[in-house]
Amino acid sequence: MSFNRLALLKQFLEEEPENPFNHYALATELLKSDAIKAGNIYLFLLKNHPDYLPTYYHAGALFSEFGETDLAEKIYTDGIVLAQKVGNEKALKELKGAYQLFLDELEM
Repeated sequence: MSFNRLALLKQFLEEEPENPFNHYALATELLKSDAIKAGNIYLFLLKNHPDYLPTYYHAGALFSEFGETDLAEKIYTDGIVLAQKVGNEKALKELKGAYQLFLDELEM
């Protein structure tokens, strides 16, 4: 089932490469099997679609897991700024919570 989902997401990306959701969906699915590839897609999104807010939560968490603390912190803080800018309270709350957990883990 997972392979079919991955193939379908890749097909969507080929059909609409300009749609940031297709990149995001593929990266999020790849988290289960190829975190490095997922990370590269998140970096692509952050560079080429910086206003695509959903990227920030998962990318921050992933780069934190990779031990890339400076990058993870920048991703979280940029995401918080963007969520405030666009007025997305739900994303803002989630990003602030994830960022606080990230900071707490750094202190341990």
